[in-house]
Amino acid sequence: MKKKEKKIFGYELVLDLFECDADVITSKKKLKQYVDELCKLIKMKQYGKTLLPYFGEKEMFTKGYSLVQLIETSSITGHFSDYWKTAYINIFSCRAYDYALAKKFTKEFFGAKRVKFRYLVR
Repeated sequence: MKKKEKKIFGYELVLDLFECDADVITSKKKLKQYVDELCKLIKMKQYGKTLLPYFGEKEMFTKGYSLVQLIETSSITGHFSDYWKTAYINIFSCRAYDYALAKKFTKEFFGAKRVKFRYLVR
């Protein structure tokens, strides 16, 4: 019997960013700019419009923007806390991309003082 070859379905970068620039994470315009620039940088084609709802306003620690951008090879998502000045970003694609470049760009764009990350091959 022939051994099954392991297939890679996709690549995911999970970023937790701390002490972000409040003016950036609370700006719908800046968040849209982030997605547009990131997609160009890592050569991903956007599929449809960027969704950027602002919600969670009943509690101080839950309010903020969420971001969803479908890309032709999967999606980019993000959640932002106004109160904690944090950002939680996931970049998943079936096509490989330069995750170190995406991490560096994201940290700099949001002015994060500290970043935790995980890179998964799935």
